[in-house]
Amino acid sequence: MNVFITSSPYLDGADRAILNPENHFLDNLRQALPPFPRALFIASDPERHDLTCSFGMDTTIAFSQAGIIFSSYAVLDGSNADQAAELVANSDFLILAGGHVPTQNAFFQEIGLREILEDFPGTVMGISAGSMNLADMVYVQPEEEGEGVDPDFERFAPGLGLTDVNILPHYQKVKDNMLDGLRLFEDITYADSEGHSFFALPDGSYFFQDEEQLLLFGEAYLLRNGELSQLTRSGDCLDMADLQ
Repeated sequence: MNVFITSSPYLDGADRAILNPENHFLDNLRQALPPFPRALFIASDPERHDLTCSFGMDTTIAFSQAGIIFSSYAVLDGSNADQAAELVANSDFLILAGGHVPTQNAFFQEIGLREILEDFPGTVMGISAGSMNLADMVYVQPEEEGEGVDPDFERFAPGLGLTDVNILPHYQKVKDNMLDGLRLFEDITYADSEGHSFFALPDGSYFFQDEEQLLLFGEAYLLRNGELSQLTRSGDCLDMADLQ
C-alpha cells in the first residue's frame, strides 16, 4: 500500500482546486497510481452527501488537469455505508476528505474501515482530518469552540492503523489560533505532546509511505514533549529512518 499523508494537496489561495506540484508531489502521485485509477472519495461527515460529492467532483477535475485521469469515481458516506467493503475493493485510489476529525473518526469506526483496509493493495491519500485519522492512534487536536476546555473531549482515538505518523495540518494558518481563550498550540497542543511526537505541516508538505520507507517532503516541524523544532524546509526530503 502507498499512503500520502497531506496537510492539503491543493495550491493555497487558488480560486479552484489545483493540485500543488511542489515537493515532487505530482511526480510521486503519478508513480504510485496505476494508469486511469478507480477513485473512491470517503466522507468526513457521513450526513453531508452534497459536500462530499462536490469535493469529489472538484478533486476529479484537479487530478484531470494534472494529467491523472480517473477511469471511475464513487463516494462513500452515510448513504451507502453498508457497501463500504465492496466500494473499497473496487477502487485503486482512496481519498479521505478533510473536515472534523472526531466526526470522521466515528464514521470510520462505524463502518469498520480499519478492518476493510487491512489488505488494500492500492494508494490512500489523506487530506487534513483524513490524514490525521490514518494514524494507529489519532491525536484529535481541539478545533471547535468548547473542545479546548471540555474535560470529556477525547484527545486520542483509535484510527485506521495505516501509519504511526500524527500530523497537525495547515500549520501556517492555525499556528497562532486561539480557542476557548487559549492558544491552540502553546496552551493546548504543547501539553498534549508530552510522551508523543506530532508533525506540524504547512499546506504543500506531506509524508509518503510505502512498504519500505517513510519519507517527509517539504517544510515540517516536530512537536515532542512540549518542544517545537523545525525538521525540514520547502524542497527537502527526509527519510524518517534517519530521524533520531
